[in-house]
Amino acid sequence: MDLAKYVFEKGSKHVKIFTVETKTCKKTEKSYTTPAKPLLVASPVEEGEYPVVVFLHGYLLYNSFYSQLLHHVASHGFVVIAPQQLYVVSGPDTTEEIKSAASLLDWLVHNLASSLPPNVQPNLAKLSIAGHSRGGKVAFALALSKVVSSPLKISALIGIDPVDGMDMGNQTPPPILTYTPNSLKLDMPVLVVGSGLGELKRNALFPPAAPKGVSHEQFFKECCAPACYFVAKDYGHLDMLDDETKGFRGNLTYCIAKNGKERKSMRVFVGGIMVAFLKAYLENEREFLMAIKDEPGVAPIELSTFSFLD
Repeated sequence: MDLAKYVFEKGSKHVKIFTVETKTCKKTEKSYTTPAKPLLVASPVEEGEYPVVVFLHGYLLYNSFYSQLLHHVASHGFVVIAPQQLYVVSGPDTTEEIKSAASLLDWLVHNLASSLPPNVQPNLAKLSIAGHSRGGKVAFALALSKVVSSPLKISALIGIDPVDGMDMGNQTPPPILTYTPNSLKLDMPVLVVGSGLGELKRNALFPPAAPKGVSHEQFFKECCAPACYFVAKDYGHLDMLDDETKGFRGNLTYCIAKNGKERKSMRVFVGGIMVAFLKAYLENEREFLMAIKDEPGVAPIELSTFSFLD
């Protein structure tokens, strides 16, 4: 097996992708019987116990736009949970999104196992939280206990082109970045993935999707060890989405941010590096991440930056 390439290929697990819908119901003494937000779930179908990844989508996007990415990660032996619409369209404040994410983690404790395929068990002792764009900010906020503390211990954190605001000094509340190196005291390993084109405008009508000063570079500067950082040189802020995204919001993803030539390579890279990172820190299988560290050219895209804080 070529260890450095393995994580960028489809894993050995067969995957079922399904939704868990929400409905109006009274809160019991323990939890909601259905989630407060609808979920998109990607799960292996083979019998076993699997680590859980909560994936928070970007602003104004649908969780279904990430189905190919979620499938890739799940095929390597992870249960991936992607809630829909953690935000409100109006206003920059992410407080309610953070509370919503915490509420989902509480729901997982009592209800996730019964929602999965037969003989599939979630291992919530190996829980990671990942987020793209504004969802990346929310993931960091929850890991840092901003607004509310997580009801579950978070074992790993992933920010995929995380964004904390529109530009330097204009962060969305509650702010995450402090502009002090190594100031984010996170008791967990962190992966930050950035896009080389995210800080560039696509045209005069739209600002950069991931402005310099409030995006991936600054997030990594403020992380403490252990942390990993990869930047895809010629790909944009939305290039990890599905090959085809339909509808009004789906069509917007092709015109509001500067994009690379195609999405597949970036998506495969993001999925693969997530798998390598999670296997290293949740499963103690560090050989895949170390192989990429030793041979970064094996990635399906060109990296402008790769860095490790050990």
